[in-house]
Amino acid sequence: MNKCTERIFNGLVKENPTFVLMLGMCPTLAVTTSAINGIGMGLSTTAVLIMSNMLISILRKIIPDSVRMPAFIVVVASFVTIVDFLLEGFVPGLYDSLGLYIPLIVVNCIILGRAESYASKNPVLPSVFDGIGMGLGFTVGLTCIGIVRELIGAGQIFGKQVMPDSYEPLTIFILAPGAFFVLACLVALQNKIKHHLAKKGNEAPQAAGCGEGCASCAGRGICGGHLVSDTKKEEEGA
Repeated sequence: MNKCTERIFNGLVKENPTFVLMLGMCPTLAVTTSAINGIGMGLSTTAVLIMSNMLISILRKIIPDSVRMPAFIVVVASFVTIVDFLLEGFVPGLYDSLGLYIPLIVVNCIILGRAESYASKNPVLPSVFDGIGMGLGFTVGLTCIGIVRELIGAGQIFGKQVMPDSYEPLTIFILAPGAFFVLACLVALQNKIKHHLAKKGNEAPQAAGCGEGCASCAGRGICGGHLVSDTKKEEEGA
């Protein structure tokens, strides 16, 4: 698997922002009352992720380390403003539905997190694919939650009636409690599938830490994985 494909797989599966990292919970729970809202918010965030990752990667050697976070926010805010105007001009219905959550993409921890942890340290092409992967992962998460909530709460999917006329919608699913319940159920389902695959040997279970090389990890001491590695080395030396 080459590096670009790995970045897409990473965002969709291994580090899915919604179901694995639990990032961007504010828009995830607020705008997913319907599937179209979920996919609209996800694609808007994906566009900002790709463009901001690309520009931050290009400027990574120019931006002084002391002002990198304000610089990242300026870059992200510029692209969010562009997306905001485009939605207002070409998709006014979706723009009205998403409302304030489009400008709030500026402070979305997914975007700033990828800018800080990946785009500012890697070349342009992998950074672009990292943005694509994380954005698509976020879009898939929001769309899945929106489909379930809209189906149970309104009997529709993407605005089309799919449940019979006799179906009585459970409106709690398009309210805040329904968002938490659906998110919890989908996360539990994903964990069940991953556990099943690990038991069958299709996926190597991680015993501790992040599974990456601890010696070169910038966050040594945070995940605890290096403790296992260091202990094994001491035992082998003994």
